[in-house]
Amino acid sequence: MRGEIYGSRHRRAAAGVGTMDDQPPRGDLPTRTLPRGDVPRADERRPLPETPDRFHPETPRTPPAGDGLTQRPSRFRRTLWLVLLAIVIGLVVWWVLRHHEAPSTGRFVNTGPMPVGTATVSKGDVPVVDNALGTVTPLATVTVQTQINGQLTEVGFQEGQIVNKGDFLAQIDPRPYQVALEQAEGTLAKDQASLADAKLDLARYEKLVAQNSLATQTRDTQRATVAQDAGQVQVDQAQVDAQKLNLAYCHITAPVAGRVGLRQVDPGNYIQTSSTTGVVVITQLQPISVIFTLPEDSLQAVLKQVHAGQTLVATAYDRTGSTKIETGQLATIDNQIDTTTGTVKLRATFANTALDLFPNQFVNIQLTVDTMKGVDIVPQSAIQRGAPGTFVYLVKSDDTVAATPVTLGPDDGNNVAVLKGLNPGDKVVTDGADRLKDGAKVTITEGAGQGGQPGAPAPGQTNGAKSQHGQGQHSQRQGGNPPAPSGPGSDGQAPASGQTPAPANGSNGG
Repeated sequence: MRGEIYGSRHRRAAAGVGTMDDQPPRGDLPTRTLPRGDVPRADERRPLPETPDRFHPETPRTPPAGDGLTQRPSRFRRTLWLVLLAIVIGLVVWWVLRHHEAPSTGRFVNTGPMPVGTATVSKGDVPVVDNALGTVTPLATVTVQTQINGQLTEVGFQEGQIVNKGDFLAQIDPRPYQVALEQAEGTLAKDQASLADAKLDLARYEKLVAQNSLATQTRDTQRATVAQDAGQVQVDQAQVDAQKLNLAYCHITAPVAGRVGLRQVDPGNYIQTSSTTGVVVITQLQPISVIFTLPEDSLQAVLKQVHAGQTLVATAYDRTGSTKIETGQLATIDNQIDTTTGTVKLRATFANTALDLFPNQFVNIQLTVDTMKGVDIVPQSAIQRGAPGTFVYLVKSDDTVAATPVTLGPDDGNNVAVLKGLNPGDKVVTDGADRLKDGAKVTITEGAGQGGQPGAPAPGQTNGAKSQHGQGQHSQRQGGNPPAPSGPGSDGQAPASGQTPAPANGSNGG
């Protein structure tokens, strides 16, 4: 390398190009005196790196040794350190979150014995009830029509008034019919006089014929005349009666007892027998009936009781099925099944003493068909439904619970009959069952249904009853009798420390 530099210098010198040797001596350059303290010591002086001669363009510029090889490893090393630092930070954050996580309050977290309310299985009677939808139907609905033509002069009722049979409702101008009656009576009197005269002549002819003083033909003709006059008198009497009837029609009275509706015509109007609206509509309210339908599968149980002479009790509830309106009895069953719906119509009658049943009102009917006596009963809130089917949590002697499958019978809205799976005296969980699992440890809270007799209705619980009969489309459409919730803790949270859960709906609460 050094030989090449010297060679280049000699070539430039030969070519007449100036070199470093041609530069003026250092003594000719202006000098600057440094302060005493700024003069570096001899041991601190560092040689300047060799640089290519800038005055010689032929001198190649060579990069520093190892420049491209050292930059790549340094960049990779920096990236590796950043990745390791991110991993360490992530581990630290995970450790902090894991050790400061809030305690779990899940549904089946083991937080010790769970407080529950219980009820004791007992013997009782459960009615078998059919639920159906019904419409209040009056036994009589009458549109009061005029039977004669005339001017309406007076209305004798108030809209919505309760009237009895025979009460005065309206008056039509009777004067035309009074005149017609008098005319008919005059004609009748005239014809009656003619009849009397004909009868006298006949009596004379009878005597003369007996004396052979008169031909029998004349007597027979007189007999015919008397008969004709008698017939005319009879016609006249009918005319008189017809006019009297028209006068009676002028005075309109109530044909049935009930409530009158809105007035259809005002006084002063000329009303005719061809009118279709009538004067007013009267609806009988006491007694009143409800027409409802049952599936044909439930008909046999009803017919069995009817043929045995039993009177079946029907109870009417409001649209929601929670408010009892009135109790009546089954009156009749229709004579055929509707093939399009597979149902049969029944009519139940109600006294409607308080007038709570209104015509065309929608009601829920609960027909008591039979009563199961001496069966095991538990509150509705004790029944659970899940993967095993229908089951209850049975409290064992060691204060643990066991999920016991049961076979249910009919219910009365508060209690349900258990046909299989339980024995009288068993304790079942009625409150807090949603936080339990099979084998869980429990503690029975005081005043939460322990040892009580089931059957007291809970607030908001439907008083109606459901049964094995009358289900299907009727039970689905019925708004009442919702299953009772299981009480507090339905959201899966355990109750606070020292807090006693409230009794569940449908339990007796003590």
